Amino acid sequence: MLKNLFFFTVSVLLLTMTFVSAEEQGELIFTDDFERSESQEAKDQPGNGWGTNSRTRAKGNKQVDLRDGAMYIYIHETADHGVSVTHPAEFKDGAVGMRFMLENQGDSLGLNFADLQYKQVHAGHLFVAKISTKSIQLQDLKTGNMDLKIREARKAKATSESQNKLLKTKALNVPHSLEVGKWYDLLVTVEGDLLSLSIDGEELARFQSEGIAHPTKRLLRLAVPKNAVVDDVNIWRKR
Repeated sequence: MLKNLFFFTVSVLLLTMTFVSAEEQGELIFTDDFERSESQEAKDQPGNGWGTNSRTRAKGNKQVDLRDGAMYIYIHETADHGVSVTHPAEFKDGAVGMRFMLENQGDSLGLNFADLQYKQVHAGHLFVAKISTKSIQLQDLKTGNMDLKIREARKAKATSESQNKLLKTKALNVPHSLEVGKWYDLLVTVEGDLLSLSIDGEELARFQSEGIAHPTKRLLRLAVPKNAVVDDVNIWRKR
């Protein structure tokens, strides 16, 4: 009986800790466990407010598949751009959590935060948290690579010395190995000008830069250059 009571107490404590952790992220504004079916298999049909760039970038070919209660994202051979799977996510400060899996050594998953109403950067890009099998990258795009003036200079291979110096301060790279074919819990948190990333409850990277403090993040893009699998997506808003 004492043994059963011990396990019951531990279970309650773990549930309480999980609840408190979720509450600390703020108001839950979106959740998706992908436990649904598609009506056809020819085109993307992620549902629940998700969009993709397959029509414009992959000639309409399917690049997103819902199966086994998860979202499988994979680039089609006709694509001229990485896969982008989008969902509205409007907040100033907030967090995004999900489970993810990378199936091959060259795979990666980016959480790209954007504001399409902000026209001083390319395609609304603000900042990104990218996870590969070998490293983590946190990058300020608003005041870095995607600033229109800097982007044009980079395309012309004519960046100035001051621009090159600035760009070196706009990204943080942290070596970190992940196993292929293994599920991980990911949490990306935005607070003011601070971006942090945790995997399986351990904070692995934090980066501070002015572009992260953009007043309104309006869109989450899951950026996948090759393949990635995601599940149990949650978006929280603190303010």
